[in-house]
Amino acid sequence: MISIPIGLPMTAAHSSSRSGAAPAYVDTSKASIARVYDTALGGKDNYPADREVVEKLRTVAPEIGQFTVDHRAFLVRAVRFLAGTAGIDQFLDLGSGLPTAENTHQAAQRLSPEARVVYVDNDPSVVAHGRALLEENDRTFFSPGDLTVPEEVLADPVVTRNLDFSRPIGLLQLGTLHHYDESKLSCVEIMQRYIDALPSGSYVALSHFLDPEDENSVVARRMEDVFLHSPLGTGVYRTRDQILAMMPGLELVDPGLELCVKWWPDGPQLAPLLPAQHCIAGVVGRKP
Repeated sequence: MISIPIGLPMTAAHSSSRSGAAPAYVDTSKASIARVYDTALGGKDNYPADREVVEKLRTVAPEIGQFTVDHRAFLVRAVRFLAGTAGIDQFLDLGSGLPTAENTHQAAQRLSPEARVVYVDNDPSVVAHGRALLEENDRTFFSPGDLTVPEEVLADPVVTRNLDFSRPIGLLQLGTLHHYDESKLSCVEIMQRYIDALPSGSYVALSHFLDPEDENSVVARRMEDVFLHSPLGTGVYRTRDQILAMMPGLELVDPGLELCVKWWPDGPQLAPLLPAQHCIAGVVGRKP
């Protein structure tokens, strides 16, 4: 089973929320998607409402920490594949979340030093730490955009100035759409609009909470119930067919949609998977 360092600050500017005050525009009375993930990864940029969500999840899935690590490790492996094997040197990371020990630009630039990364996230907690990303080097950029409004994201000067849409792009939609209520566009429509804007040869990496439609479905539904009735209030588990519908017109990279922990792992699986590990999946596809 692979593991990655978790919960480490990226720069001195990335301070602990346990001991420091939140920026005035961050509402700490409500749970935040980014901060809930930070909590599950063992990070420090979270508050009681966020920790309440994770504690409730642990009552139905004690392995929630490993579930989250599996997801983060999928991001790292997918980016390594794109920057290395696929030769992608520019990335649009939608819903990037809070910085942690291994971020998209670090994974990409380790293999492609000139790779450029634009992070997009409108969570106030993430925006507050966006400068930490910008301080890393002159090839990482941050936009406080709403990933559920593709036209606005794609028209943002931060995106248009720093990504060349005449060349292939790696678009990352990781751990985001299961928190979207589809009140305006459906998840399929959102992805279709992003994919339509990408040039030929681009790649899309997507991850999503999975209802495996087997004996582990009961765990998926219990986790979903906790998410929906927690201070976060979002977190829908979808089936394989529902997730694959979000990759219209793409050529899927082998092995297609797979559990995050099993998508090109770095080594052999040494222990049986825990139930929650069957409930999050990832996929990478190429635009012809």
